[in-house]
Amino acid sequence: MECTFHVGYTGDMTKTRRHDGRSPTELRAVKIIPDFVRTADGSALMEMGGTRVICTASFVAGVPRWREGSGLGWVTAEYNMLPASTGSRKQRRTLRPDGRDVEIQRVIGRVLRSVVRFEKLGENTIYLDCDVLEADGGTRTAAINGAYVAMSRAIGGSAANGHCDPRTLREAVGAVSVGIVDGQVLLDLDYTEDVVAEVDMNLAMTNKGKFVELQGTSERSPFDSAQLEKMIRLGRRGIRKLLRMQREAIAED
Repeated sequence: MECTFHVGYTGDMTKTRRHDGRSPTELRAVKIIPDFVRTADGSALMEMGGTRVICTASFVAGVPRWREGSGLGWVTAEYNMLPASTGSRKQRRTLRPDGRDVEIQRVIGRVLRSVVRFEKLGENTIYLDCDVLEADGGTRTAAINGAYVAMSRAIGGSAANGHCDPRTLREAVGAVSVGIVDGQVLLDLDYTEDVVAEVDMNLAMTNKGKFVELQGTSERSPFDSAQLEKMIRLGRRGIRKLLRMQREAIAED
């Protein structure tokens, strides 16, 4: 079963069309297929436009040594781009870690841990694996969105089997990119927009409207507080739509 969404926001921002026909305030077409990997405790195929990420969640008894005896669980993430995900072959990560991949998996882990009640998880670990099939911008935000669905499904199944408390998740969390291209604030940048953006920002927010992660960088020219406020406002609207899509995917039988 899959959920496909074509969503946008109609508001007071400019109606200029982008290269793919979207308005500045529109998300790319979003598709979430829960339980995509049947052998995983929880999984989802997350598609945002041309970006496709397989996210799996593995519920494993035990915690890292430094966590033993605390009564608390742990959540950790790994992120990887498959060799053909960018068109030209990307070398597999073997003994030498890819700095970008390590940075992104740390972000994914931080964001997902923020909504977990570790005392309810017990001394168990959830491993989140995010593998990019195709990259067309926004891979880290797509990975966060898919990883939340996978983790929620894994916790739901584990709670049903008595391995953790059903109240392990305190909130939902979603993420999206925003940026400034040719002086205009855009939601959910694809690759062609990302590479020319003056400003690139990634936001992660809970369903209670609390921000978990704000990563904003001036790539070509500085931005002012009014532009920052506009990016945050647009990002918040986009994440609220994504949270609704996640909720529908998680609820599927």
